[in-house]
Amino acid sequence: MAASRERADERDLEWLSLDDGEEIVWTNGPDRRTLIPAFAIGIPLSIVLIGVFIIVGEYLRVTNTHYVVTDSAVYKKTGVLSRDVKRIEHEKVQDISYSQSALGAFFGYGTVELTTAGGSGVEMAFKAVPDPRTVQQRISEQLKRHRDSGDSAANGDVLEEILAELRAIRSAVDGPVPDAGVASDSDTEGVSDSLPDGSTVPGATGDDDPVHDDGRDGSRDPNATRGEVQAPPGDGDTSR
Repeated sequence: MAASRERADERDLEWLSLDDGEEIVWTNGPDRRTLIPAFAIGIPLSIVLIGVFIIVGEYLRVTNTHYVVTDSAVYKKTGVLSRDVKRIEHEKVQDISYSQSALGAFFGYGTVELTTAGGSGVEMAFKAVPDPRTVQQRISEQLKRHRDSGDSAANGDVLEEILAELRAIRSAVDGPVPDAGVASDSDTEGVSDSLPDGSTVPGATGDDDPVHDDGRDGSRDPNATRGEVQAPPGDGDTSR
């Protein structure tokens, strides 16, 4: 009976306006067995027509009440001639509870109550729903999935921010590393090629032939060989 009631409600949800991608998880209404007290009172009073109004009014109230749970929010629609639709998003739900009266426990229906963060008392109640414990569990599952997905997204954003900060710090600390094996022009700029006595370091001028000077006028001796030092003229004979 509850399953057929649920299918009937799915065909009678023209009042429901869902967001893009929002899916229905559960829908139902008050248990029809809640009409038993109305019939018990209305039938004896039907002689004076008051009982008829009692029975018809209660029947219209029950059949025009709908409860819907989606993956994003919970909905409640009431009203016979008018229409009142209330919606609470999952992220705002703070607590879910259910209760059953003696008659409800006997027939298997009860009331599921929802409270919101910062709200005063019960914000929404699914009254006389069949198997209220199962309804509470379904709503709790949707709340948990919604909060887990929200936490995952938040953690992902925090991780991206941390990585971005680490990249910025690394780029600020790390600089271009020079090649240790190659000396740049700036490294050799200002280095003198002369010795303290004014002579030139061999090879510093780019001359590949290390022919020695004669030590007097700075001219080269064409007869000098490599590795042989030429003595100045007149200084060879030291005996007197």
